[in-house]
Amino acid sequence: MTTTTAATRPAALRTEGLSKTFPGTRALSDLTIEIGAGEVHALAGSNGSGKSTFIKLLAGYHQPDPGYSAWFGGQPLDLDAPGADRPPGLRFIHQDLGLVLELDAVDNFGLKCGYATRRGSIDWREQARRTQRALSRFGIGIDIHQPLSQAAPVERTVLAIAAAIEGWDEAGGLLVLDEPTAALPHAEVEVLFQIIGEVVAAGASILYVSHRLDEIFTIADTVSVLRAGRLVETRPVEGLTGDGIAALMAGADVDTDVRPQPFVRRPDSVPAIEAVDLRGRYLRGVDLTVHPGEIVGVAGLLGSGREELPYVLAGARADSATGRIRAGGEPWRTIERGGFQHALVPADRLAEGIIGELPVQDNVALPALRTLGRHGLMVGDAESRMAVDVIERVGLVPADPSRLMSTLSGGNQQKVVVGRWLTEERPVLILSEPTAGVDIAARMALFRLLIEAAEEGLGMVVASSDVHDLIHLCTRVIVLREGVVTRELEQDEVTESTLLRVMEGLES
Repeated sequence: MTTTTAATRPAALRTEGLSKTFPGTRALSDLTIEIGAGEVHALAGSNGSGKSTFIKLLAGYHQPDPGYSAWFGGQPLDLDAPGADRPPGLRFIHQDLGLVLELDAVDNFGLKCGYATRRGSIDWREQARRTQRALSRFGIGIDIHQPLSQAAPVERTVLAIAAAIEGWDEAGGLLVLDEPTAALPHAEVEVLFQIIGEVVAAGASILYVSHRLDEIFTIADTVSVLRAGRLVETRPVEGLTGDGIAALMAGADVDTDVRPQPFVRRPDSVPAIEAVDLRGRYLRGVDLTVHPGEIVGVAGLLGSGREELPYVLAGARADSATGRIRAGGEPWRTIERGGFQHALVPADRLAEGIIGELPVQDNVALPALRTLGRHGLMVGDAESRMAVDVIERVGLVPADPSRLMSTLSGGNQQKVVVGRWLTEERPVLILSEPTAGVDIAARMALFRLLIEAAEEGLGMVVASSDVHDLIHLCTRVIVLREGVVTRELEQDEVTESTLLRVMEGLES
């Protein structure tokens, strides 16, 4: 009896001549790609390059153009069939996770994996045990009985991953991960990578889609780069560089060396925002002062208060937080009394930042409806002028204010969400996870846009689980641990190794 190794097994997946045409758009053109047995194969490309279209074709969400061929584990794969008819060894975790936020983790797990039953009825006790057992593999605590709308993005991601691999026979399978770490801080990314290692060791292959190039070098064996719907190149990761992959993605060199100038505070400047003794679900007494033109980062692991602080500063947690805040020298306000709102770029763009069914023009105008309208009606063409200004400033592609937000790439959606706050003078802009799901070229464009706004005098708070956001953007970083500030890093100290060590409590 011989043992079948990854080298002798057929490829996990192969496609030839795979294309997809939408009205007026060729989203994918003649894609021929092979995912080897037992390998982690990364798929890279700018927003709109065809990555999501490819994954949706594999999942059965879209049907391909005629003329393709596909094989899964050496057997013909019919991509025209409904997604329910896909081989059981082919599993997906999509970028939008496919969760019902109004339901709790127990119900979401049941919807994806089936409910435990007893005598023809749902056995809720056993269902809760199954859910908890699946989540415990990730070493992360989550209240399985609270609606997922109240859960952190990382907790939702963990649930989606746990459900996707539940009851899965890894041997010969393929797990497709589409931006699984978009909302995950470093510690949880490490946990995910460990699980990926276990899945591969059990005989599966991974198709891994990520905008974070450092992850590709950490986890992948091979990388395929898409650009404008076509395969540019497939190469072993060994020997490549981040700039090299970025150049393949963009079709030109991408300047990744973006950093703000050292911040110098004017002696007579009034703080853009001040906060005293902020307390909440995780916050245990945080003081913060940000001056005009300063970009202050907020770092910390999940549960440190990092993910809560931007919402408290913006006035979006008045029901569960306390403390005092004032912006631009205005009178002090207590959070619990509310009555204030500061510009916020939220962590979950799709759920909190945009209305996908409305055009770009309407989404741009959302924060300014009171100033653009009179007696409940829009005045003249103020909305369209505002949209044109934002489109020009952020370099939106396509530059069409009537295009639905849902049809834009993640990077262009985020440009709209950020750009609409730059149309008026305001003392402060607060951002949470500003580059989640954004490709390298759009990320650098956002960095330059924000640094330019800071140079014009806008104060900013940037809370992010991605240390590269903090490195490229911030002139100062506060590190939270267990709800308090444990360290404040000046710009020269803001390095990946220092941030990670302080966040983990290895350096004070």
